[in-house]
Amino acid sequence: MQIREFADRILLSESLPEKLKPPESPLADDAPGEAVRIEVPARPANLLIAGRGETPPMPKPGGFRDPARRAIAHHIMANHELQALEVMAFVLRAFPEAPAAFRLGMVDVMRDEQRHTRMHVERAGALGLEFGSLPINGYIWKKAQEFRNVLDYICGLPLVFEGRNLDHTIDFEEHFLAVDDEKSAALMRAIHRDEIEHVRFGMEWLRKLKPPDQSEWDTFAAHLHWPLQPSKSRGDRFYPEPRAAAGMSEEFIARLETVKSDAEG
Repeated sequence: MQIREFADRILLSESLPEKLKPPESPLADDAPGEAVRIEVPARPANLLIAGRGETPPMPKPGGFRDPARRAIAHHIMANHELQALEVMAFVLRAFPEAPAAFRLGMVDVMRDEQRHTRMHVERAGALGLEFGSLPINGYIWKKAQEFRNVLDYICGLPLVFEGRNLDHTIDFEEHFLAVDDEKSAALMRAIHRDEIEHVRFGMEWLRKLKPPDQSEWDTFAAHLHWPLQPSKSRGDRFYPEPRAAAGMSEEFIARLETVKSDAEG
């Protein structure tokens, strides 16, 4: 199977099991095809992206004693992981000229995203909520439509969305442990370890593809499209240790820790 075909299966299949099926064998990339930009990924009817304001918010951790609220949290996070997977497939099809090593590395990350989606779907189901029972948003996917090159993707998804998840996975592990939900906490620990590697992948390719006369930070900031901005790549609580483990420099981490949103001035 070609990488292009794997990406098309994720983008064009209306079957969730097909989207989440890992490649059966090592993928080839000698026929990446022409650049194609998919506006909306195909999905089963119960997982179509809902309109703005129609989706439930993330439940407050103070209510996590209720299994139904924890199930909603997993449902929302399953959709985040599914969107990330679809965005990665979108990037493979939109930028076939990307370096072969980058494209092959993306496939490895996508295997993790498929597994993360399955983990959240299964945990939500164990807590009594079938995936697709609630409306879901498409924020991550919609932001990907603004990517015009591979650096836009690297700075937007691995370094903002997955970078922010370095904080969120720690916080949610604590929230689940606080209500004695060890299974959900273990799920978040496993995803946290993978996110470190995903952010490492982003940092490595940022260094390889950035202009030689531009700093890592300036390249990062320059390739974000509003409302994405450096401050969006951190949670309410900031953890420098996983970022160091992901290969960020001390300077880059310090800038993230102190950065303010444009709205704050």
